[in-house]
Amino acid sequence: MKFVLLFGPQAVGKMTVGQELTKITDLKLFHNHMTIDFLEPFFGFSPELWRLSTLFREEVFTSFSKTDQYGMIFTFVWAFDQKEDWAFVEKICEIFSDADLYFVELEAGVDERLKRNTTPNRLEHKPTKRNIEHSEENLLSTMKEFRVNSEVGEVDKEHYLRINNENLSAEEVAQMIKDKFGLK
Repeated sequence: MKFVLLFGPQAVGKMTVGQELTKITDLKLFHNHMTIDFLEPFFGFSPELWRLSTLFREEVFTSFSKTDQYGMIFTFVWAFDQKEDWAFVEKICEIFSDADLYFVELEAGVDERLKRNTTPNRLEHKPTKRNIEHSEENLLSTMKEFRVNSEVGEVDKEHYLRINNENLSAEEVAQMIKDKFGLK
């Protein structure tokens, strides 16, 4: 089994790249907003939403890891200065300990990310992003509060790829990932 952790700041293109990667591989996409947008109408952006989201994700990972599926892509905003995020990534690695693990970090400048924040694909698949003003405020405040791209050498994983996708299409990035890791 293959597990691709596709991470980076908000609106960098994780879900869109994941969608394109599913078109050219046998991987399944589990983007982070699949749990967030399911829970938000019930709990708002509360500690309970995040607790349940983590619980649901871990249960999906555990069940999926026991299947004969080819693999999964999961998207994640990894706050590198938060020990809880490091612990979550380690938990994923434990769950998929029998899988080939791939870590793909995307980065792009804030101006490009603000443009991407309003794309039709993003708004279609992420209902909580449809309030553009709130979404933009969250994107900007997260940059001030957390470090959402790694420092050089910080992600010490065997299969790691960092891509500045500011001037690349999602199709190009997906092909780069497929080629780099020999995904089918």
